[in-house]
Amino acid sequence: MQVQSMHFKSRAAMKLADARLQKNLTKLADKFVTARARALAELDDFEGTRTAAVERRNRALAALDVWLEIFERNATARGATVLYAETREEAARLVVDIARRHGARKVTKSKSMVSEEIGLNRAFAAAGIQPVETDLGEYILQINDNEAPSHIIAPVIHKDKEEIADLFARTHRTARKDEITALAREARQVLRGHFLTSDLGISGGNFLVAETGSVALVTNEGNEGMCTIVPRVHVVLTGIEKVLPTLEDLATLLRLLPRSATGQSITNYVSLLTGTRAAGEPDGPEHMYYVLVDGGRTGLVGGEFQDMLRCIRCGACMNHCPVYQKIGGHAYGWVYPGPMGSVLTPSYVGLENALDLPQAATLCGECQVVCPVKIPLPDLLRKLREKQFERGLRPWYERVALTAWGYAARRPSLYRAGSRIAARVLAWMGGERRRIRTLPFASGWTDHRDFPAPSGKTFHELYRARRGAR
Repeated sequence: MQVQSMHFKSRAAMKLADARLQKNLTKLADKFVTARARALAELDDFEGTRTAAVERRNRALAALDVWLEIFERNATARGATVLYAETREEAARLVVDIARRHGARKVTKSKSMVSEEIGLNRAFAAAGIQPVETDLGEYILQINDNEAPSHIIAPVIHKDKEEIADLFARTHRTARKDEITALAREARQVLRGHFLTSDLGISGGNFLVAETGSVALVTNEGNEGMCTIVPRVHVVLTGIEKVLPTLEDLATLLRLLPRSATGQSITNYVSLLTGTRAAGEPDGPEHMYYVLVDGGRTGLVGGEFQDMLRCIRCGACMNHCPVYQKIGGHAYGWVYPGPMGSVLTPSYVGLENALDLPQAATLCGECQVVCPVKIPLPDLLRKLREKQFERGLRPWYERVALTAWGYAARRPSLYRAGSRIAARVLAWMGGERRRIRTLPFASGWTDHRDFPAPSGKTFHELYRARRGAR
């Protein structure tokens, strides 16, 4: 997936006009928002659990290098090889080199956002290696011309059953099926042969556990086990920030992750994988590799955006975001959509390459309210906006307008006089309908909706009138 975050505005406008997408996105509220609220009510002390999760994630990030060294030592002792990649390109190259070293011609992949981040499927294709996505949503996207996921938990949330039925009939050359169970069965039948003939399996990693050298995987489909146990080689691809010190830390995070992500008390599968197959064990890989990706993460350590590294990739922020709910994930132009993506993408690919994303939020605060690890997303978005302004990355007319506003705001008498004039002019423009259809120099407010006209008086004037009436 190429970075296309510079085209957010045009993409957002296109998504808003897509009636089918708008209908499909209503599934967010039914499928995730309501389910999350119900699942969190099961916890005796949700806020206490959140606080404990924040403390445990912060403990790991405060000494990230130390915990990574401990993880590496324990993983190596159990037969795994730990490799580090500073850049996304280096990470892709390492994984392809592993596949070549073991003569792999076909690779089965469990869902991994980091593999999207590093463009792994493109790297495999260039090396003549066949990658097969086995998560149902990712598989649907792959056979649909390698379409990008639009959500980190439900990558195909933007499509409906009818689209998928047409796609399966066209791709698999089978009779069109209308039932979800029949479509899922057809996908299993197609993927079964790939599982049995795969030379190498790739998974992501929800968490790494330093004290045991293990990777924890949280999934709802059986494909993950088929990717990590059946092939001779298993490669874990994840970010360096995913390390946790202890299994106790993992247990705390697992109380929050499924509930925040899919509204489940626990997912169908929680796997804790440690090392290669030992003597006498019936299954497991002969070779296990961890490729731990930096890709801009260390640039956040110790800085004002370090809180973002606490993210456990649950997707709750985007499920509740009024912007994401209307445009979906593709408008954001890279791997991570929604509020989390509006911070991560500029942080990872450069603020100058994602100018619109810090503005792609209402700053209503809902993302921070639902975040299980209390990431202050609105504050981080504001900081990115400040950096844009300081570096002169916003349009000249916006900088001029904000400079003028700042000048007036520091002079109360001037600000009050300007406010009185603006309130009366806007009230006149609204007419009897009290709605402004076109606002000069601010068409972004009125292109898709009417702007409500004020009463014609400022707050101070209305307040004084009310006090006088009393």
